[in-house]
Amino acid sequence: MLTVLEAELYSLIIEPTIKDQIIAAQKKDKGMAHIRDGINEKKKACFKLNEEGVLWFKNCLVVPKDMELRKKILDEAHTSMFTIHPDSNKMYQDLKQKFWWTRMKREIAKYVFECDMCQRVKADHLKHAEFEYNNSYQKSLEMAPFEALYGRRCGTPVNWSEPGEWVTFGPDLVTQAEEQSRQKSYSDKRRRPLVFQKGDHVYLQVSPMKGVHWFGVKGKLAPRYIGPFKVTEQCGSVAYRLELPPHLAAVHDVFYVSQLKKCLRVPEEVIEPDLTYEEQPIKNPRPKAKINTTKNYKFLQGAME
Repeated sequence: MLTVLEAELYSLIIEPTIKDQIIAAQKKDKGMAHIRDGINEKKKACFKLNEEGVLWFKNCLVVPKDMELRKKILDEAHTSMFTIHPDSNKMYQDLKQKFWWTRMKREIAKYVFECDMCQRVKADHLKHAEFEYNNSYQKSLEMAPFEALYGRRCGTPVNWSEPGEWVTFGPDLVTQAEEQSRQKSYSDKRRRPLVFQKGDHVYLQVSPMKGVHWFGVKGKLAPRYIGPFKVTEQCGSVAYRLELPPHLAAVHDVFYVSQLKKCLRVPEEVIEPDLTYEEQPIKNPRPKAKINTTKNYKFLQGAME
């Protein structure tokens, strides 16, 4: 039995779920009125209202135009403790089974593209790792997953053709080269050079070899980009000068454009890891003599801040 001194106080705060917040936001959103009118006039066949008056798109809950609520849904699907920063395609496939709003796929792609962690850490060559796994031998299947799915081995530089299979290289290679040249001409018309303006914030790519020596970044899972840093000057057409912090004073501050990536988020105030400071006396110390049996000592006495 607890005494008065041993009593403990507990408090339980119940917050509404995301579904309850969406239902409450639907009732306040004035933009849902025309959808409800279309349902009554049988012009919105994909939309429906349940018995509680909640608006659904097929089997998905309609999210109103509430940017704070949408961001909360995206944070839960991308940065929560139950997710591992999925890419935009996987994140869209997961969310479209439960929620719907206009331009949903575009907003998800923009959210993932602006994620600070994904820009600095995620690798660009995950497709090659996936290709290697799908074409490697699996003991349980006694063949590669690609061969089990398609019934043949995938053509690679090591395994270009099956033994005994006649392959005509000439016409196929010519056709492939012509298609690549045609696709390159289409791509060059739409390609724009990477240009930064003075005052923009960019990420700096850290190479595996120079990262340890110059930037102190090491380890297999270390961030691939550091920053963001502010662009102070454009040096020529393909180089930029960055405003580096004091601990990178030994690093040359001009970098090639291929080492930079634009930071789309708004930089926040950075808190320095070392918050210590040197204490100073608030008043002039006065010497104080202390006489010992053998020697005479002098002390400085003063109050510190």
